[in-house]
Amino acid sequence: MEPKDLYFDEASSKPRRRSLRLTSIFAIVTAAFVTISLTAGMAAEQMRAKSRTRISSEGQHMVSAFARSVQPATNANNTIWQPGARATWQIVLRHPLELSPNAPAIEPDVDVFDIDLFDNPASTIDALHRLDKKVVCYFSAGSYEPYRSDSSQFRESDLGEPLDGWPDEKWLDINSPNVRRIMANRIALARKKGCDAIDPDNIDGYNNDNGLDLEAYDSIKFIRFLSQEALAKGLSIGLKNAAEIVSDIEADVQFSVVEECTEYEECGNFAPFINANKPVFQIEYPSKSGAETVSPKMISRICGNKDDASGSDGFSTILKDESLDGWAQYCDGDAVRTAITRR
Repeated sequence: MEPKDLYFDEASSKPRRRSLRLTSIFAIVTAAFVTISLTAGMAAEQMRAKSRTRISSEGQHMVSAFARSVQPATNANNTIWQPGARATWQIVLRHPLELSPNAPAIEPDVDVFDIDLFDNPASTIDALHRLDKKVVCYFSAGSYEPYRSDSSQFRESDLGEPLDGWPDEKWLDINSPNVRRIMANRIALARKKGCDAIDPDNIDGYNNDNGLDLEAYDSIKFIRFLSQEALAKGLSIGLKNAAEIVSDIEADVQFSVVEECTEYEECGNFAPFINANKPVFQIEYPSKSGAETVSPKMISRICGNKDDASGSDGFSTILKDESLDGWAQYCDGDAVRTAITRR
């Protein structure tokens, strides 16, 4: 079932989000966990029989039970950066930032910049730190991108179906030791460049036609693996989208980055982050026309914490073009443009 389009024109294409909404699932018999007569094999068969088009409340009970068996990440030194709720931010992924080493300021004057790990040099991250900014480094942890410098390291067996709307990218087998080795190396690169945190994208393959039989509990295990790797290197980590597993993962990450929770009417799923004084960095894509500003009426719809945006109180909301270039607008109406280097 196609998601309800709340405010996009009919010609608009969807940004990078799940192509399938989970619409149905066979009931998972939760009594299997307490009934002696059911064998482990029968329970496994029930799990395999589950539909991959929507996690029901019964399925979420199963995911929660599985998640409790996977130990959360820990950091004995407790030295990682923990941003607070309502932190201000900008995200620019289309091009590298244009920022000289001794720049006196950057637009906008926000707390956090989310930038591409591969495209931005360590000197840019150093410059942001001199301006008292925290840096979140983005990479795709759950999809193969052929243009990345380490793409030749993936094996054919690691690759699944193409991402809907992104035909050059393919879903990754996040259980593959080879994939995990590559992602651990990317986290090490983030540490080497001086990033404060990582923003691993596309970890919700279970919510898509991935071709790899990935389920929600695979993502839980994978995120906890990434969290362990990040914490071991002194980096924070965020949960990207994946509303269905927030309750299982919130304790393992330091923030959330969520795209279009207003359109998908799921902002309330991310409230546990705010309740824990962790930020929800929310992105909405209200315009596909390249318009420089969004109307006050549209801003009210996105930022009003009511109707489709219900549950978004305290979110760090930013309005962006799908290209995720330097342009942005905020809920107070201010529009900004961060300087970028065009290649």
